[in-house]
Amino acid sequence: MNSLIGTYECKADAKGRLMLPAALKKQLAPVLQNGFVLKRAVFQQCLELYPMQEWEQLMQKMNKLNRFKKKNNDFIRRFTAGVKMVEVDSNGRLLVPKDLVVFADISKNIVVSSAINIVEIWDKDKYEQAIDDATVDFADLAEEVMGQDDEVDGIS
Repeated sequence: MNSLIGTYECKADAKGRLMLPAALKKQLAPVLQNGFVLKRAVFQQCLELYPMQEWEQLMQKMNKLNRFKKKNNDFIRRFTAGVKMVEVDSNGRLLVPKDLVVFADISKNIVVSSAINIVEIWDKDKYEQAIDDATVDFADLAEEVMGQDDEVDGIS
């Protein structure tokens, strides 16, 4: 799957359903029929929506972990806590299970944001706070993460 692009504001209804933005739905069209996995994010109070193919690739990596090491077993348990299989219905809506709505503190206003090969689902206020918090040290973070070598590979 190609990288996803875009950040969109939308609304969740009282049942926890959200209408996928048309532009995002179009990008996900090739994988809609395979379903998705929805889970808690590791580092933020948001949700991560994995197309099934992306999830299966991640699970292949995790399956290589030695489960007889306690830290690996603990990581697998916590990483997969609350994981749900979800589908986009014929109307383009995604139902977010109640326990995940509670985890991400999702209210009516939400942000759906691409994160390369997955989609993050945020409560709008929490998303704006996370972006504001990250602004302070983003230049240092960008240099540390992306500026580690001096090879010219088209990224500048």
